[in-house]
Amino acid sequence: MLAAANTRSDTIRTSIVDVGNIRVGHFTDSRRPTGCTVVIFDRPAVAGVDVRGSAPGSRETDLLNPVNTVQTVNGILLSGGSAFGLDAATGVMHYLEENKMGVHVGASIVPIVPAAILFDLEVGDGKIRPDAQAGYAACLAAVNEHPAEGSVGAGAGATVGKLFGMRGAMKSGLGSVSITIGDTDITVGAIVAVNAVGDVLSKETGKIIAGARTRDGDAFLDSMQQILAGVTVTAHVGGNTTIGVVATNARLTKSEATKVAQMAHDGLARVINPVHTGMDGDMIFAASTATARSRGDVSTVGAVAAEAMARAVNRAVRAATGIPGLPAYRDIPAA
Repeated sequence: MLAAANTRSDTIRTSIVDVGNIRVGHFTDSRRPTGCTVVIFDRPAVAGVDVRGSAPGSRETDLLNPVNTVQTVNGILLSGGSAFGLDAATGVMHYLEENKMGVHVGASIVPIVPAAILFDLEVGDGKIRPDAQAGYAACLAAVNEHPAEGSVGAGAGATVGKLFGMRGAMKSGLGSVSITIGDTDITVGAIVAVNAVGDVLSKETGKIIAGARTRDGDAFLDSMQQILAGVTVTAHVGGNTTIGVVATNARLTKSEATKVAQMAHDGLARVINPVHTGMDGDMIFAASTATARSRGDVSTVGAVAAEAMARAVNRAVRAATGIPGLPAYRDIPAA
């Protein structure tokens, strides 16, 4: 039986790269806040996915179904730009092909790169979105050091608190953490771009730290209380989505990785309210690098993945930088 999860403070810098054999790279478009983030596996990783929101945008997710043939992936892309941002995965494939990373099919190498996107077209010029060059640039920037957090990469254009329109929304971003399970050699990491329609709550206190604001902008409406009071929701269908990756060095099968992805969504539910709505396309990938000596229990790994995801969501919001009309956590006295 595995020991209890290490509860090191988030003030100790951790990230998904602590799992090992993982590089993370961002591309942030300076012309407006948008971008993409790539997670590259130096050795092929077993992977699964779970989609909970009703408005997802994705690529190669069917391949991750446990009944399908291909067992491993070479990278996972998270991107802004709505469905247009899926083009960035082409650049990731070109980079991986050049580096001979992929499935060998005869004389060809086919990189396996599942991808998910979020909608950020209402922030700045929506005609500017990540493309194949952006995906390639993210790969060139990928390193096995702690990645930048906040308003970078896939989180560059992310916002939260949009149930009642963009006027009261707040800037969000991207966050990453890792957790080592007790005295074992098993580590679970998470990286997430938080673009939720709902409010984000502190994992520690349950209080709102970013979300829909009152008309004067200095306090929170509390979206769930507004819903209970019968206030009409005005958010766009499909204009949101929280996308992320959890990874572990524990050895998992494809079906077990899928289960870990499912359980990781519990982390979103703990700190985003409401979540998994018809206006969100929430999606979490899970990957196993299988380098730990310990086998790892899938339920334990999944439970820790949910904890890591909740922490990563909070980090994403707290690290965000505000822009005109969209303040961030650090700009709101109520936070």
